[in-house]
Amino acid sequence: MEEWVGQQWHKWVVRAARRQYPQAAVPLEAMKKTAGMLFRALGGDPGLELRAASLEKHHSRRTLMEKIAGTGQRLPLASLAPQALYLPGESAFFPQSELNARLYLWLAGMAAVYAHHGHWLADNLIASRRLMEKLPGMRPLWQRLLQAHLRLRPLPEKLRGAEADNERWLRQAMEQLDDEIALDPTARPPWPVPLFLYPAPDLPAGLKRRDASEPQDGERTEESQALKSPRRHKGKRVEAPDERGGLLAFRLESLFTRAEYVGVDRSQEEDEDGNQQDALEDMDEISVSAQSGITRHSVRFDLDLPPEDADDQILSGGLLLPEWDHRKQMLRPDYCRILEMQSRDAGNSELPMALRAQSRRIRQQFESLMPVRVWQRRQLEGAELDVEAWVQYQSDRLRGQVAAEWPVFRDFRQNQRDLSCLLLADLSLSTDAAADGERRVIDVIRESLYLFAEALGATHDPFAIYGFSSRRRDHVRLQRIKTFDEPHGAAVRGRIAAIKPGYYTRMGAAIRYATRLLAAQPSRQKLLLILTDGKPNDLDQYEGRYGLEDTRHAVQACHQEEIRPFCVSIDQESADYLPWLFGSQGFVHIRKARELSKKLPLLYARLTG
Repeated sequence: MEEWVGQQWHKWVVRAARRQYPQAAVPLEAMKKTAGMLFRALGGDPGLELRAASLEKHHSRRTLMEKIAGTGQRLPLASLAPQALYLPGESAFFPQSELNARLYLWLAGMAAVYAHHGHWLADNLIASRRLMEKLPGMRPLWQRLLQAHLRLRPLPEKLRGAEADNERWLRQAMEQLDDEIALDPTARPPWPVPLFLYPAPDLPAGLKRRDASEPQDGERTEESQALKSPRRHKGKRVEAPDERGGLLAFRLESLFTRAEYVGVDRSQEEDEDGNQQDALEDMDEISVSAQSGITRHSVRFDLDLPPEDADDQILSGGLLLPEWDHRKQMLRPDYCRILEMQSRDAGNSELPMALRAQSRRIRQQFESLMPVRVWQRRQLEGAELDVEAWVQYQSDRLRGQVAAEWPVFRDFRQNQRDLSCLLLADLSLSTDAAADGERRVIDVIRESLYLFAEALGATHDPFAIYGFSSRRRDHVRLQRIKTFDEPHGAAVRGRIAAIKPGYYTRMGAAIRYATRLLAAQPSRQKLLLILTDGKPNDLDQYEGRYGLEDTRHAVQACHQEEIRPFCVSIDQESADYLPWLFGSQGFVHIRKARELSKKLPLLYARLTG
């Protein structure tokens, strides 16, 4: 009974102290796409991602109820950092859900025109004026948000001294958009303004990052559990605690006897905890350390390369390609090493029985694209006389309207499609994940390659198929499945059957290599199809914006070679970054991975028909 009363008291006092409105909350995911489009349309950096902001301590004065409840110390404040635009993971600042949704649009517009010059208040006021000058339709939204926020702010009459003065000056500055007003820096900071961008929190320096591929003695993953939170959490890397050190205080009679001793390692918790989600929400900062020993509730991928005699056969190695460093705005020469490989286990294979009926239907559809021999009429030279053209010529001659040359022949010629295509398939470790209840992503990709090859075999269009994965910049693997000079047959099907998940996704290097192969083809039209299930990433610095910028640079170089790149993605978050990489018309997102095998050949027909 006593515990129940305490729980009810805690719930009541937390609700009474709450300044936000969870019943009107709007998650960032619901407005992320719209806010991102507005941010980029107003000239914001298209390479920045929109992410959920972490809860930051604001050090403003709290109410008595907040002190009793122990809440109100942290808020998700929007900020603009070099790597991302951080917005509240959940907007619940206003009692109306419409205003909470519109707040994301205002913050995205502010970030697009924001420039850091001095004090955060002056920078935000300047950005507000600039946004309303650039987009006058934002002025009514600013007035609505401002009036709603002012009604929720602490009243200056209830504050004292310099705090009251700061509150009055802040209100005046927001109402008049006067960036000359300054606050007293010695007083406690005023309550945060959710309409403004705050300085990005400094990232903790942390410690040296452990390589994910380094083996740890005794490490084992028994199970994992995904915890979801609408906001971003701040983290830091720390050294694992040394359980052997420290001072031990005890009474002598509490020592174990030889018979009582049990060799149990207590450095890690073994009992199940049903409140992981609550613990996650309560923590200001999450510390992560690398530990040896048996762990629970963790995920680890063993990425050690297999022995050379068990790995795929290296067909050619040592080709060096550049990589784009957006921070230095330079192309690093000879930075990535390409290894062209082929599976040792690949042999001749037939098309799986489950795909044969679908393959026959697709081949029948694609036979209409096959080059056929047709009569070319009205030619200056040809195999025989074009009777219709000859009659027209004689009629015009009698009227005195004969040109210097008149095409009166016809010839039986082949209507050839002047087109080459290279399909580049992502074979990273993420393809080992489940696509549906029965198949993995790699199985869906394998079926897609089967049907794609059968379809293009019916058109006689020159095509090639390669897979790619990577493990750092000196080990970018290009899996050779079919070359341009090789006919489609049992050997190609055997290599498709032998594909398996690899390592990481260094997409920029793979695109540059594919561009070289396509550029060497004599065809007038060249198409590069990229099939992927996630963002570019690798073990070294190739993650986040670095990987995206390098991939974008490789795509631009592909365009310069008059090659059309097109991306087919099954990543659920692909709409956040693919427009920046390939343009609005350069990609397609397939929502259900199991439909990839049906849609990929038809997509090729639409792109080349």
